[in-house]
Amino acid sequence: MNYRRVVITGTGVISCVGNTVPEFWDAVVNGRCGIGPVTLFDVTEYRTKIAGEVKNFDITRFVSPKDAKHMDKFCQYAVAAAHEALADAGLPLRLEDAGIDPLRAGVLVASGIGGMATLCENALALETRGPGRVSPFMIPKMISDMASGEISILTGAMGPNFGLVSACASACHAIGEASWMIRRGDADMMITGGAEASIIPVGMAGFCALKAMSTRNDDPLHASRPFDLNRDGFVMSDGAGVLVIEELEHARKRGANILAEIVGYGASGDAYHMTAPREDGAGAAAAIRSALRNAGLSVADVDYVNAHGTSTQLNERCETAALKTVFGAELSHMSVSSTKGTTGHALGAAGGLETIVCAKAIATGIVPPTINFETPDPACDIDVTPNVARERKIDVALNTNLGFGGHNGAILLSRVKD
Repeated sequence: MNYRRVVITGTGVISCVGNTVPEFWDAVVNGRCGIGPVTLFDVTEYRTKIAGEVKNFDITRFVSPKDAKHMDKFCQYAVAAAHEALADAGLPLRLEDAGIDPLRAGVLVASGIGGMATLCENALALETRGPGRVSPFMIPKMISDMASGEISILTGAMGPNFGLVSACASACHAIGEASWMIRRGDADMMITGGAEASIIPVGMAGFCALKAMSTRNDDPLHASRPFDLNRDGFVMSDGAGVLVIEELEHARKRGANILAEIVGYGASGDAYHMTAPREDGAGAAAAIRSALRNAGLSVADVDYVNAHGTSTQLNERCETAALKTVFGAELSHMSVSSTKGTTGHALGAAGGLETIVCAKAIATGIVPPTINFETPDPACDIDVTPNVARERKIDVALNTNLGFGGHNGAILLSRVKD
């Protein structure tokens, strides 16, 4: 089959280090961490008391206060990021105003957890005040596909429209699946990515119970330390990363600014454990190989890898093994980094944010650093661009994301070539 080419024409971000792409990228490049004490609720009794909270966010800049009340916070973040992505793509909010066929434009914006805050609020109302006090908006606010639904309603996009869930690989898989919809001709344009708002009492409590998060509560700026020997867990963050992607000629015809091309996507399963990755990295390696095969690229073609790099002991060992398995000796010529030291781990939104990092790395020739790297881990003996950004030409960038349940995703971006 003669597949069509897919390019990125717009990006939008809500994050703990900035609520626009320029703010986000500046923080990532300069290693300016957005993690701090949790202020949204009382964390006195929690093991972990720090997170990457979104700051200075005002949804009423994008929708009316009435409409905002009917959206869970994860959905608000998705809508705000979509606004920026569309503007960045040179498009109005209503796509038909730019002559875009609404039936050829779709939305696939994922979330790992969705509207858990809404569910908890209404469960409390049910328990304390009875079924009559449960909101009629509970179900539509809670379900994870509603980010796609709300963006579709706002933009008029009537093409493929749904959500998917694969834990921390959700946004990566969403972008990959959305790109396939365009490649095979189901749509000409997709709004895609991920959003998460999981810094809530039950979310924090659940991850604390798993003992998965860092307890460096007295030093939040240095708590997330991917690949460092003394990493002690991830730091949860909120936000959204949303992209506008288009068929190449569709983008060129309307004179769009093209940021990068999506040339490959791979997905796989570990078939191993609920929460732990395979330590040999076999599942992650399979997803990367699938993306390379899909793109028709060799291991020597990849210049930069934005690793999942969560700051957990198991993840980094798994990823190191996967990268060594796939790239072998070529790994010494590549740049690798994890930007979660700066941004924290945005769970189902991580792949959206980090695919944007890869696109910016290609456009600017800057490899963002892995901050808080102090002590090398013998089990992770690869160059992870410690602490300071580097300049180099990047023609091909790989983003990897791994999720609970053994879900692995890999996306390959390339500089656009005729």
